[in-house]
Amino acid sequence: MRRARRTLAAAATLAVACTTLTGCFEEPTPHDAVRDFLVGWQSGDYDLAAGRTDGDRAAVRKALSDAKLELDAASFRFKITSLSMTGEEAKADFHVEVDLGENNPLWQYEGLLPLHLVDGTWKVRWSPSVLHPQLKEGQRFAVDTDPKPRKPIVDRNGKPLQGNTAFYSAGVYPARLGDRAEDAAAKLSAITGYAQDRLLSRIRSAPPDKFVPLVTFGRARFQSMQSKLDAIDGIETQRQDQPVNPEPPRQIVGSVSALTPETEQKLGGPERAGDSVGKSGLQEAYQNYLTGSTETKVVTLDLKTGKQVALLKEWLGRTNVSVRTTIDRDIQAAAEQAVADTETSALVAVQRDTGQILAVGAKGDMSQEKHALAGKFPAGTAFSIVAADALIKNNVSPKLRLACPEERTVGGARFVRTGQPTGVTSSATLQEHFAKGCVTALASLARRVSAADLDESAKAFGVGLPWRLPLKSFSGSLPELSSDADKARAIAGQNVEVSPLGMALVAAAVASGTWHPPVLVTDPGSPDPAAEVAQAPQPAPVPLDPKVRTALTSMMRAGAMGTSAQAGKGRVYGVKATAGNQYTWFVGWQGEVAVAVLAKNYDAAAEAGGFFAALQNSP
Repeated sequence: MRRARRTLAAAATLAVACTTLTGCFEEPTPHDAVRDFLVGWQSGDYDLAAGRTDGDRAAVRKALSDAKLELDAASFRFKITSLSMTGEEAKADFHVEVDLGENNPLWQYEGLLPLHLVDGTWKVRWSPSVLHPQLKEGQRFAVDTDPKPRKPIVDRNGKPLQGNTAFYSAGVYPARLGDRAEDAAAKLSAITGYAQDRLLSRIRSAPPDKFVPLVTFGRARFQSMQSKLDAIDGIETQRQDQPVNPEPPRQIVGSVSALTPETEQKLGGPERAGDSVGKSGLQEAYQNYLTGSTETKVVTLDLKTGKQVALLKEWLGRTNVSVRTTIDRDIQAAAEQAVADTETSALVAVQRDTGQILAVGAKGDMSQEKHALAGKFPAGTAFSIVAADALIKNNVSPKLRLACPEERTVGGARFVRTGQPTGVTSSATLQEHFAKGCVTALASLARRVSAADLDESAKAFGVGLPWRLPLKSFSGSLPELSSDADKARAIAGQNVEVSPLGMALVAAAVASGTWHPPVLVTDPGSPDPAAEVAQAPQPAPVPLDPKVRTALTSMMRAGAMGTSAQAGKGRVYGVKATAGNQYTWFVGWQGEVAVAVLAKNYDAAAEAGGFFAALQNSP
């Protein structure tokens, strides 16, 4: 598709060139000869071009056709820069743009057409230097490419987050192939779907003694195709190990496949046969960094020896780099162990002081990206952490005594207590009701706070802010609160949607005293090398009111006590919450690690306790 677009563009340029040249030049000058030669060369009408030279017509046609094949060129474009005559001699200077295809840069150079009168007709004095000033008899063009091996994705300590996987490149050594190139290209095209002319162009444009990868396969497809490949005379296969087999967190790291005809057309990037393509996760988001771009050289070769004679142009390509994430392999292992004991759950752990994502776990119907980072789940009474910020700022004391009836109506909204909270009397304090998640007690405080206060506190904890990650994520949503009923539902988390990532950042904010936006990749800064300037900045960190933080720390210490989250050594802070009939939350921290756990039909606090215990036992 890319090559087709370039061909159309070349045709449009040709039309302009013809009009311009015809309008500018009149006989009896060399103008028509220059025009016809360059228009014929550009359009592929090599007979027209050859007819305007003094060389053997067939030999010139072949030289022009070979030049296009040897450069694997999508198009040529020409612009005459000067024309001068001295008696029966003339010369035309012209600018050349060669589109080398494969999304390489344009190759531009200055050419010279010497002309002379032959029996009263202006002719181009033919020699290989007409094609390029440095091309001589007995030489040819070639394009030498050097693709960069894929770089790994690594954790915060530089340890790879994937192992090696074998890829197999079917290709040729052109010198060994001889006159079997067309047959090999046709047969390889038939079994792989790659265009025959593209395969043949790659063969003919390459240095003869260098292996030219044409089609790349993963292990399974190679094994299924091996017998067919072996049957093609001249096709050889080389194995290349690339760091693409994802390790935990697998869905965050992402998967990789070999380049196919479909992905080659879709990407429109620097990929060539022999490359691998990210299909999901960070492998897909950072494809252009991990693969870089191919180093390309345009050279002349000696036809007899196949050795390089001259370097005409070189593009070093963009250097590919590893992608450094904030994942900690040891903490990720603890997360994997914790979710393994559940049927369906998601767990996100972040560094309390930075918002950096340390681990992402998921099990069953949950996935690491779609649910742990980007899931939209009811917040339930876990949102009382955020609501408490607004309440305390409005002078509602954690020591305020409240009833916890089985049922309560606030502004027409009905709230029902789920069971009798253990250890909570009918007139316990707000801190006790917060710790035990008494929805009827929490909802009763709706009139003590305004909608604007709740909205401001939600934003202070990142809910609804436009943070930026290289993968899909969800910062949460709080609806417009137009009544006491809406405010009561918000305090109880019934009309608020959040993700496990968002709630882990809420816990981290209380733990550190400042809310930070999430960070997953520290280097490079942008998934797209071309978009580093265009991307919107991350939201700024938001410090908590010290008075609120002190109160919330005590409330979340009380929330973790007596739960299965406090299963190991050291103090755990948090709150256990319900969200509907199936989901439970635990949102809290221990030491430097803040966590949010969402479990379906399972005790999220127990999962958090397992995570903290595994973390204490890790290296």
